[in-house]
Amino acid sequence: MIEQIIDVILAFGCLLFAASALLSKSQFTGIVFYIILGLFVTIAWTRLGAIDVAIAEAAIGAGLTGAMLLAAWRVLHKRPSSNDNSEE
Repeated sequence: MIEQIIDVILAFGCLLFAASALLSKSQFTGIVFYIILGLFVTIAWTRLGAIDVAIAEAAIGAGLTGAMLLAAWRVLHKRPSSNDNSEE
């Protein structure tokens, strides 16, 4: 019984975080939801017994891709806007 509850929570969590990542108005918040989604999917793969797929999902899906998205967000967020170059 408790295993079924965990599976339902994982399924709804995956749907919730996927929708949150897509519908987020803030880029940073969307990236954070994407990383959380990757972690939920990793747990789901582990529950299904596919440990090798879970390790790949954690390393590539949540880890590497999330880090690259955060690095890209930081670079784009640091760019000066055209209004900052005005001379006084």
